[in-house]
Amino acid sequence: MHYQAELNFLQKIFNNFHVSTNIICPETSPIPEFDLGLRRMINNNVNYDLLISLNSDITQSNVIYRIHDEFFCNYICLQLPNDKTSASHLVIGPYTTRNITKTLLLQLTARFSLSPKQLKQLEKYYTNLIMIPNEDTIFSVVTTFGEFLWGGIENFTVETIDKRIPDRVEPIATRPDFQEPEEAFLTMQILEKRYEAENELIHSVSQGLIHKAEMAMMNNNFLSLEQRVSDPVRDIKNYCIIMNTLLRKGAEQGFVHPLHIDSLSSRFARKIEQVTSPEGGQALQKEMIHKYCLLVKNHSMKGFSLLVQKVVTRIDSDLTADLSLKTHAELLNVNASYLSTLFKKETGMTLTDYVNKKRIENAVFLLNSTNMQIQTIAQHCGIPDVNYFTKLFKKFIGKTPKEYKNELT
Repeated sequence: MHYQAELNFLQKIFNNFHVSTNIICPETSPIPEFDLGLRRMINNNVNYDLLISLNSDITQSNVIYRIHDEFFCNYICLQLPNDKTSASHLVIGPYTTRNITKTLLLQLTARFSLSPKQLKQLEKYYTNLIMIPNEDTIFSVVTTFGEFLWGGIENFTVETIDKRIPDRVEPIATRPDFQEPEEAFLTMQILEKRYEAENELIHSVSQGLIHKAEMAMMNNNFLSLEQRVSDPVRDIKNYCIIMNTLLRKGAEQGFVHPLHIDSLSSRFARKIEQVTSPEGGQALQKEMIHKYCLLVKNHSMKGFSLLVQKVVTRIDSDLTADLSLKTHAELLNVNASYLSTLFKKETGMTLTDYVNKKRIENAVFLLNSTNMQIQTIAQHCGIPDVNYFTKLFKKFIGKTPKEYKNELT
């Protein structure tokens, strides 16, 4: 196929959104469960092969179909150009664009006469179904793909298919061949998927990759997990606590010292209890991911020996302390010359330069975020001699603290 590379790229995009893509060919056997098993869960004897072959609504070429089915799920479907006599179809989805409430599920249960066990399964299914409130972005990706397939936007059309629930529906639970769904299997699948998503988030944070961690959170429904208590505010607080724990593990795997992890974790523990709305909790989750990734980027000690890790942690924890080579060597009970050589080998700079660099970085932060006098800032950075502080600042920044502050104002 001349468009194989573009098709692979399209599938990769939707994979990052955690939206399934299936290519259904006439020779494909068995037909994949394009709805992630929803219809089989409702009716275990559903025939996906027959379901696809009888669907004449999506058979036209040069058409992109937007499908809203009777189960509140959305799909995008199009027929792929093919040299063979029988065409293949690309099916993207399912995903949903709305919040599936308990009321909606009860209405669905009533229309199809589903059993209580099926209702419970549906709740789990929709809890883990990807929600995309605004599908315009992903649809524009598909139409761009369509322009490439058919040589321009004027060479294809877009049709919307709205499959509403018919007025008369045969009660599934009353059919002679009906069997209750296997709850343990579906629960196992959902839990496996959730733990996989959590591990993806932890791994992203351990690398300090903010964009990847945010995508992992957004695309794995961390913001719309099942409701566990009746109070929605308490519910989001509980999920924030869970996320705080996951992010701690990510920072730990990123070789951040527990001293820094505990400080940030405790700060977020206090902020979690101050949450007053689900929206506030969701905003806090995003902030937590951002701050934990920055923590890894700024304080990761990956590749450092235990000895150097202890030195770096002591420097980071208190810039006003005596951070001389002699003091560090005495505290760690090692030879000063050996410690100096090891530190420079692993960090690429001498201990004195490293300490000064950290102190000036803190000075820049204080100049940007406070109205402290320069002499006070020098003391907070562990340099009581303001003249020496000015000399160091100019060495690292290229201008004096006063010049830097004047530019800010």
